[in-house]
Amino acid sequence: MGQDITLTAGDGFQLHGYRADPEGTPRGGIVVIMEIFGVNEHIRDLCDRFAEVGYLAVAPALYDRFEKGFEVGYTPDDIAKGRVMKDNGNANFDNVLLDVEAARKVAAEAGKVGITGYCWGGVVTWAAACRLDFQAAACYYGGGILPYVGEQPNGPTILHFGKLDQGIPLTDVDQIAKAHPECPVYLYDADHGFHCDMRGSFNPHAAQVASIRTFRLFDEHLAG
Repeated sequence: MGQDITLTAGDGFQLHGYRADPEGTPRGGIVVIMEIFGVNEHIRDLCDRFAEVGYLAVAPALYDRFEKGFEVGYTPDDIAKGRVMKDNGNANFDNVLLDVEAARKVAAEAGKVGITGYCWGGVVTWAAACRLDFQAAACYYGGGILPYVGEQPNGPTILHFGKLDQGIPLTDVDQIAKAHPECPVYLYDADHGFHCDMRGSFNPHAAQVASIRTFRLFDEHLAG
C-alpha cells in the first residue's frame, strides 16, 4: 500500500519518508512520527493502517541528517543505537521540525492534517503541534515533553501514557496535565511502548483503547 518517497525541507535538505495513500478520496492527512528506531517496519505498518481507514499518512525519516536510512528493531543493542540518534535529534531540534514540516506539506494534499508520534516521536509531536500548522495531535508516551510544556498546541491534542512506564515518572505526567487541562491525558495499565505490537511491552487492550481515542480525535477534527 505504501511507498518510499523523498521529502524536501525548507532549507533544501532532502530526506527519506514513507507514504501510504488510501483508496478513494482521503479523509485528511496524518504525519506519523517514529520512535527512536527510525522509520522501521512498525512505523510503515502504522502508516498503512491509517491509510486503510481513509487517511493519507506520511512518516519522515528524522535521522537522515545524521545517518541516512537508519532503521533498527528492538533489541538492547538497537535501543542503545536509537538513544544515540535521539540525542542527535534533540541537539538539532529546529532541523527536526523543518523535516516534520516537509512531511506536513505532503500530507496537506489530503486537506486538514493531524500528527501522531511514539516515544521520542511523542515529544516531537507535542512540539510540532505547538509550532506548526496541525489541526489535531496525539502524543504517545513522550518522555521529554516537560521542556516544552510551556508551549501551547495550536489544535486539539491528547496524550497517552503508561502507568508502568519506568522511563516517564507519573509526576512528569501530572505536570503536563496541570499545565494543560484542555489536553486530555490518558493513563493505561501498561508499560512504555505499549502501542507497538512488535515489542515485548505491547499491551493489546491499552493499544486498542488508545487507538480508538486517536481515531476519534482525527475523525472529528480532520474529516469533518
